[in-house]
Amino acid sequence: MFNASTELLEEVSLETTLQQYHKLIIHNDHVNTFDWVIETLVAICGHTVEQAEQCSLFIHYKGKYAVKSDSFEALKPLKDAICDRGINATIE
Repeated sequence: MFNASTELLEEVSLETTLQQYHKLIIHNDHVNTFDWVIETLVAICGHTVEQAEQCSLFIHYKGKYAVKSDSFEALKPLKDAICDRGINATIE
């Protein structure tokens, strides 16, 4: 027997499963200042100043840090904008 509600739920579930989330990683370097990284995270990623400060400390002490997670398509322009500012970023 056909049940439209069940079919709709299966389609939504499948779509959610197929959408993979990636991480936008910023890597530490000895060139960019804390202030520049913080300013970049606020401007590009929409972080609050407090979030950006915490991320910059993780980046500094851990060597890299995932500052945002989303689909690859959503993260790609952010990564490019961060790299355009001279900060090394990758998507994993």
